[in-house]
Amino acid sequence: MAHRPGAGILPALLILAVATAVVMPPLASASVSYDHKAIVIEGRRRILISGSIHYPRSVPEVCPKAKDGGLDVIQTYVFWNGHEPSPGEV
Repeated sequence: MAHRPGAGILPALLILAVATAVVMPPLASASVSYDHKAIVIEGRRRILISGSIHYPRSVPEVCPKAKDGGLDVIQTYVFWNGHEPSPGEV
């Protein structure tokens, strides 16, 4: 499989959007972009620190604790068999 430059950008931006909605307080408006070197938030390049939390085991207190621990992004695995027990059945 050939490596495509920038192939991981879309998943990273999706994770950023979810983390922003979960961890950060609401903002009137936020400027988020990518300049081919880094994520740029409000005009500043950011290195985002990510951690993995299994959502079935999480409680409301987890997100503030994760933020206090230095996380900017929370990654989670979706247990799809819990949402679709058999293919085509919801």
